[in-house]
Amino acid sequence: GRVRVLKVDESGSLGPYFARYLGSKLWSGEQYYMQIDSHMTFAPSWDATSVKMLNDAPSEKPVITTYPPPHTTKFKGKGTRICDPLFAPSDIESQIIRLGGSAAYDGKKGGGLPRVAPFVAAGYFVAHSGFLKEVPFDPFLPWIFMGEEISMSARLWTAGYDLFSPNQDVTGHIYVRRHKPKFWEVFQRTYHSKGGGHNSIQLKIIDRIKYTLKYPEAARHLIREQTILTAIEEYGMGEERPLEDYMEMVGLDMVGKKVTEAKWCHDGVPPPIHWYDDIRDLY
Repeated sequence: GRVRVLKVDESGSLGPYFARYLGSKLWSGEQYYMQIDSHMTFAPSWDATSVKMLNDAPSEKPVITTYPPPHTTKFKGKGTRICDPLFAPSDIESQIIRLGGSAAYDGKKGGGLPRVAPFVAAGYFVAHSGFLKEVPFDPFLPWIFMGEEISMSARLWTAGYDLFSPNQDVTGHIYVRRHKPKFWEVFQRTYHSKGGGHNSIQLKIIDRIKYTLKYPEAARHLIREQTILTAIEEYGMGEERPLEDYMEMVGLDMVGKKVTEAKWCHDGVPPPIHWYDDIRDLY
């Protein structure tokens, strides 16, 4: 049939990113691949609209992505884009990159071609399914939440994929779910952990992401448990573009822990680096 389901006991779920890895293994040769969160709503013809945006994007390897608007949306918006990252201030997130909210930066300029974006949002992205072979989901990131988006963003971009924001909304998301189960509670129930058990294991595993992004404090010789880097060469950066160019484009300084605003993203124009010279006149 058209629907494939993998049922997993909560004790074996290992968090949201591992669930994405498992979900990717249900792929069976379809041309397109879309990732969303749970608790979603959809615009009419969401699938056809997503494919059209992919076809309209001026790239051989496009990815359409953003944080969806709230589920109460009427799907009349022009689409949103994520522009602003920050180094997480909380100790339990180990200065990993978090993404700010999406916003309708283009205003009346909405529509037309999808515009270049700096980051992938886990809550909605759609791409040609070939990325599953070139940038496979990493199975060695259990219990990770923060960090998956900057990791996938950098891995896709360095593998030659171009990220674009949608020019119209196609999904919505129920963001506030008070009194509903959360994935870190699964960890507590499974391992009979009280309080910070999930936080402590996340701090260990997040070094895997930080290593690939070249955080100086996560250099190989500084990581105590080297098993964290198992098969890291298979799930690291791509070989089409240098990671340094990506960091410059999105305004991230991993050494100084500084963020430079990506004004090009707010303005809805391609970034001022040579990788986008051939599409600059289109905007």
